Amino acid sequence: MNRLPLISSLVFLILVSTSFASARRPQAAKIYGKIQFVSSFPDYKVQVVESFADLHVQRVSSFPNSPGKWQIVESFPDFKIQIVNSFPDFKIKYVDSFPGLPK
Repeated sequence: MNRLPLISSLVFLILVSTSFASARRPQAAKIYGKIQFVSSFPDYKVQVVESFADLHVQRVSSFPNSPGKWQIVESFPDFKIQIVNSFPDFKIKYVDSFPGLPK
């Protein structure tokens, strides 16, 4: 039995899934500022994870002026975020320092 088609199919799927994950990273890097958590009509759906995040997020109380710095507000947000368990637009990890795109 020839395993070459099976192996090439698996390699193709891995490459495609990796390219989709990397395509989400630039989109996630644009999300910073005043963030409001909502249960409906979000700008983005986000999943909180402990590893393999698209964006590292630091909660700040002032100056949310760079990627990954989020100031949580109840009104007048820059972005509305819904926390989901599946099918997110991108994945985040909460950090205490070094917010932004993971290295």
